[in-house]
Amino acid sequence: MTLVRILLGALAAAGLLLVVRWAIETRRGAWRGQGAAPTALELLIGFVTNFFDTLGIGSFATTTAAFRLFRLVPDELIPGTLIVGHALPVLTQALLFISVVRVDPWQLTMLIVVCVTGGWLGAGIVASLSRRAVQLGMGCALLVAAAFMMLGMLGQLPAGGTALAFTPRRFALALVVNFVLGALLALGIGNYAPSLIVFSLLGMDPRAAFPIMVGSGAFVAMIAGVRFVGAGRLHWRAALGLAAGGIPGVIVAVWLVESLPLGALRWLVLVVVAYASVTLLRAGISSAEVAEHNTRVGVESAHVHRHG
Repeated sequence: MTLVRILLGALAAAGLLLVVRWAIETRRGAWRGQGAAPTALELLIGFVTNFFDTLGIGSFATTTAAFRLFRLVPDELIPGTLIVGHALPVLTQALLFISVVRVDPWQLTMLIVVCVTGGWLGAGIVASLSRRAVQLGMGCALLVAAAFMMLGMLGQLPAGGTALAFTPRRFALALVVNFVLGALLALGIGNYAPSLIVFSLLGMDPRAAFPIMVGSGAFVAMIAGVRFVGAGRLHWRAALGLAAGGIPGVIVAVWLVESLPLGALRWLVLVVVAYASVTLLRAGISSAEVAEHNTRVGVESAHVHRHG
């Protein structure tokens, strides 16, 4: 129990660190040109996506789809906006679920630590990626997410075991998996579905996997969010809308989680995710074709200039 309390305290401290860094950069005027106060639409997106996230549907894919549908955030700023904007709502989830769901505290701690390490390294890479790289990377990631969601809705995913802790060999594999998932979180790839699938295959009770998923996601969002804020790679107003609308969404979902019919909603989310994936991939491929055309034209012009 003492270790769980330490984890919860560390989560709160990481959240405070993000809030302080966010406030400092905001006072410096980093938001200029984007508008200071979030719009009603941005608040609604924050509420709805984090409501779904608390129910296990996920928030990254749905938020990406909403941003692209309403043209709210440039593609290259979406990963940072997702990480920073959803950080505090995910923190709220973690504080709620880590306190009440049973899981081995030492393994929970180590899995979170390696996920945070992967997220820190991944955020540094993603913050320097080009617009085209982000488009293609996120498009592929959403296709994978859609595949996971489809398998789950068709009942093809493992139901999971009953263990509350991994055996040593399986724990080593889980550590590697969580490190990779932490790095991918910085690209806007949610860790819930992959974590649930892998941990279930390793024999863990899916309920015990939930605090690992939420705790890992919360810590990575806080730490990676600090890096994105420092680099300025986010849409400030939209991120604030996600946070301000998202926390109430989490709280409402906790009370409604047992009564809301999710079957139709999951199929709707699948369609939305597929739409976002296709549009991102098309945009990335178009950018690649334009870049190749410009390069070819430049080479031909240089050739003509040399021999003219």
